[in-house]
Amino acid sequence: MNTTRQYGRSRRSAGSKLGLVCVACVLALLPAACHTKRQVKIAVIPRTEGVALWDAGHSGAELAASRTGIFVHWTAPMREDDVESQIELVESVVSSGYQGLVLAPDQALSLITPVRRVLARGIPTVIIGSPMPIPAGGDLFYVLNDDVEGGRMAARRVAGLLNGHGTVAMLGINPDVTGIMIRARSFEEYLAQHDPGIQIVDRRLGTFDSSHEQQVAQDTLRSNPDLDLVVAFMWSSVEGTEQVLDTTHPNRSIKIVGFDSSGIPILGQNAGVDSIIQTDTRSICQHAVELIHAKLQGQSPPGTLYVQPKLITHENVNTPEIQTLLSSDFKLGQWQWSTIQ
Repeated sequence: MNTTRQYGRSRRSAGSKLGLVCVACVLALLPAACHTKRQVKIAVIPRTEGVALWDAGHSGAELAASRTGIFVHWTAPMREDDVESQIELVESVVSSGYQGLVLAPDQALSLITPVRRVLARGIPTVIIGSPMPIPAGGDLFYVLNDDVEGGRMAARRVAGLLNGHGTVAMLGINPDVTGIMIRARSFEEYLAQHDPGIQIVDRRLGTFDSSHEQQVAQDTLRSNPDLDLVVAFMWSSVEGTEQVLDTTHPNRSIKIVGFDSSGIPILGQNAGVDSIIQTDTRSICQHAVELIHAKLQGQSPPGTLYVQPKLITHENVNTPEIQTLLSSDFKLGQWQWSTIQ
């Protein structure tokens, strides 16, 4: 009996020691677990989604995410003119625990207050594409399309097509998007300085509504029977002008120089669209995610970066550079990574 009791005590003693060792191991591991860095989560909110312009941007964001280890939540309004939905998405950044925001504002003025709320919480924010009337500094950064150069690209293309003489209508001038206003002003200034023989005979405000832009184009063509060329500063204006030329003015040989194709551009099959100046959303979104990563790492990245747009023509539309620009495959174009670490 004594032997049995002693054996039982021995087993219990061994079990207690093993339990204490296990507890000690768990306690030893707890500090390491507590100090494990949780994955950084940022929200990327473009103007809209499901179009080639922003699908390319999505691929750029994912490319940067795969390099930095950041988790990107990509979300956007269903339409570019749905400003209320974009405001709600921005305001949800604070309540959902995101550590960064990348935003392409649909309207510069309407997004000021929501962006300020995000910044008040110390969340690094990058405005992309088109600027807002808030200066860079602190947690606010910009990665912008070089709209000044975009306007000059369009002017040089127009001058070449018209050999320095002719008439032009400017459509799609949208005062809600600062970048569009910049490119339109740059276009006019370049022509006035370098090609005074080209006359701008009409200027029309624009919206993201293609049906409305079709009506604007119809009225523009009716009012200017000798018009040579249309510069459409928004893709909705390109679509509206194309539709009018195809249906009601099939015999008018008017060229279109457009901006920011929302689909994969097919040039040459349609005699109207001569060329497109395309925002490089792929590089812009990639730089923006990398910039937030740098900020969270304690670095001091530049307050503003500019990315040049690309001129797409019938001659270069199928080149690797343009195909990468338009691609939604984030595995392509890794050579375009920026130097931001």
